[in-house]
Amino acid sequence: MSRSDGRQNDELRPIKITRSYLKYAEGSCLIELGDTRVICAASVEERVPHWLKGQMTGWITAEYAMLPRAAERRTMREVNRPSGRTAEIQRLVGRALRSVVALEALGERTIFTDCDVIQADGGTRTASITGAYVALVDCLRWMQERNYFRSLPIAESIAAVSVGVVQGEDLLDLTYQEDSTAAIDMNLVMTASGKMVEVQGTAEGRPFDRERLNRLLDLGSNGISQLIEAQMRALGDL
Repeated sequence: MSRSDGRQNDELRPIKITRSYLKYAEGSCLIELGDTRVICAASVEERVPHWLKGQMTGWITAEYAMLPRAAERRTMREVNRPSGRTAEIQRLVGRALRSVVALEALGERTIFTDCDVIQADGGTRTASITGAYVALVDCLRWMQERNYFRSLPIAESIAAVSVGVVQGEDLLDLTYQEDSTAAIDMNLVMTASGKMVEVQGTAEGRPFDRERLNRLLDLGSNGISQLIEAQMRALGDL
């Protein structure tokens, strides 16, 4: 099939990560993945959830939001409580970041990561994870400079990408148009060493077999490797 933006089936959208996008946050970035754009910020506070008090360990949590006109049609601003979709994405981002950080090194502190979608064209949750990691690293570097710990308590990088099947073909990094018509829709969260943190996959019509699952995992793994390279370039580690 011919993709609307001219990409090959195994090709990511153009990615750009701008660090220190916000003036006051300990860590922040703007991540642009095609027409999807997310501002990610990481802030540290001297407190932990009540159920962690006295445990001598820290916590990382996430909040996610989308501007009302981030998409083609206006959506209602979530004021009182997050929707089910928003709550799910927040938990996903938090789980992903916690999986690669030694929380005990933080002491009894919480790092809040805020992911605000300013323009959406598919893959907002995966872009949020990829960008939030960059903001988190800069936040931890800020803490390291102030002697909170000697070495960065990060095991390895982490990123996320979408894959799916549209018109019978395996595609990497789906746009909204592709995602909305996909027969199989999947989000992958993986580390730099290829370990999986989360696999979210759904068949919209017919079920799919292990062979197709393996192809999609390989496709996503290759995409995540490229995203991690982009993170490293942005962070000055490559």
